[in-house]
Amino acid sequence: MTDLASLYPPHIDTVKERHDRALHESGYDHVVISGGALHGIFLDDMTYPFKVNPHFKSWVPVVDNPHCFIVYTPGQKPRLVYYQPVDYWYKVAGAPEGYWVDSFDIRVIADPNQAREQFPSSGRVAFLGEAEEELKAGDVNPPALLDRLHWERSWKTDYEIECVREANVRGARGHQAAEKAFRAGATEYEIHLEYLRASDQAEEELPYNNIIALNENAAVLHYFGHDRRKLTPYSFLIDAGAQVNGYASDITRTYSRNGDEFGALIAAMDQMQQELCAMVKPGVSYPDIHFAAHHKIAAILSQFGFVRLDAGAIVAKGISSAFFPHGVGHFLGLQVHDVAGFMADPSGKSIPKPEGHPYLRLTRKVEPRFVFTVEPGLYFIEPLLAQLKQSENAQHVDWPKVDAFRKYGGIRIEDNVVVTESGHENLTRKAFAAT
Repeated sequence: MTDLASLYPPHIDTVKERHDRALHESGYDHVVISGGALHGIFLDDMTYPFKVNPHFKSWVPVVDNPHCFIVYTPGQKPRLVYYQPVDYWYKVAGAPEGYWVDSFDIRVIADPNQAREQFPSSGRVAFLGEAEEELKAGDVNPPALLDRLHWERSWKTDYEIECVREANVRGARGHQAAEKAFRAGATEYEIHLEYLRASDQAEEELPYNNIIALNENAAVLHYFGHDRRKLTPYSFLIDAGAQVNGYASDITRTYSRNGDEFGALIAAMDQMQQELCAMVKPGVSYPDIHFAAHHKIAAILSQFGFVRLDAGAIVAKGISSAFFPHGVGHFLGLQVHDVAGFMADPSGKSIPKPEGHPYLRLTRKVEPRFVFTVEPGLYFIEPLLAQLKQSENAQHVDWPKVDAFRKYGGIRIEDNVVVTESGHENLTRKAFAAT
């Protein structure tokens, strides 16, 4: 991994420049950014796992300490209000250290309410994040400021790209361990544990809940069950990522237990997914990649005999959507589904989703330094197949063939790519090759 210490100073300069512009254009003198607070569970003395505000972690790689704040005024050194109580019930955060600390005026507080003493006392203040009543400062989450910051976040710095690159390496290690466990006959729960060990993450550190799906469970797009039962395994779909300094990877692979036709179907999907990745370069409309995915999946449905039509007719009649109901990908970075996927400009105007494709999460033209996923899928989803069977398109489907594949659930293959000046770099394929 490239030395993050050398990449961080230009990154924080970019973050400051973006906030300078956003504050000026929206009419604010200062910004206070909350990292977030702990939230108690109803009728319990425990709290939910802490999740940091993405606006906060764009400044500092502090992702596990609540009640912290960034206070920034253009032209001044940013201030980090750092929570470090005296406590013997829970382990408190250690003193700030690392390559990033010299960029901040660090003020340590022992009580969350002390944070207010570090906030600006004059001028127009914007407050970003969770607005606890006693800590509100100025205007809370003003849309004009958020729109400008979200727009700027589309272009990743070298530091951010390196964090996503390393998150792919950690995720690839977990995926390889998970495949090995699957082939050894492990349960979903056991596979999940092997993924955590190999990717060096505790469950609360994951960027999203692991999808560990054996057999027909792969037909549930967001399947979060971790079945403890020993099953007769036919197939395995894993959608799992990792985090580095708050930046996420998001990787999916699908495997067949045997060298059967489902294995051949996975190979065909893998080849077409790489063809979609090859389309990624500056100037390409991301919806065009999505449309290409539908045509390529339709060709596979025809090739394998699931639908007795050519690819063009399968797409024209909407049949491909029954087998591929989601979008082909999304922005990736500080959040797994990162912001600004629909933005037309910094004002918040949006580029609408294409008609008939309600789940597409990215409608913009591709530009250098964009980081996003490419994740086509082909599934055998019970309610969608039931709708198809009741439609006039049912006559074109080989239902005995489809029924024979329901036990496999489905296929999804997902890589993370960063757009370069002339094409793209596939961070996920490189990570698998290097581990």
